[in-house]
Amino acid sequence: MTITSTDEVADTGRVTDTPDPGARARRRSFTAEYKARILDEYDTLPPGSAERGGLLRREGLYSSHIAEWSKARNAGARDGLTPKTRTGRSPEQIELDKLRRRNQQLEAELERTKTALEITGKVHALLEQL
Repeated sequence: MTITSTDEVADTGRVTDTPDPGARARRRSFTAEYKARILDEYDTLPPGSAERGGLLRREGLYSSHIAEWSKARNAGARDGLTPKTRTGRSPEQIELDKLRRRNQQLEAELERTKTALEITGKVHALLEQL
């Protein structure tokens, strides 16, 4: 419930269904340049000093960010500092894959139907002979 919606409750006695815009969290991503700049700045500060904590608070970071980023940097991988991206497929590729799967299902169903009709025809022929 937002402050606005609580004010409305006080005024009208009803709660509106306005969604809270801050309710949906998004994962932050950082560029490799940003990570390298923060690591350089963090490393220039004396270990255990209050300035390191101040840097983290100012940037809204956690010590785990620094640990993870420096581990990637120390591994010699500048690529390790870049955010991991998903291998996205285009909407056309997704639609094409979906249509291919559907086509395979329909072909299998058609083959079963043909086999069933063939068996039914043979059974009918045998019954006529009797």
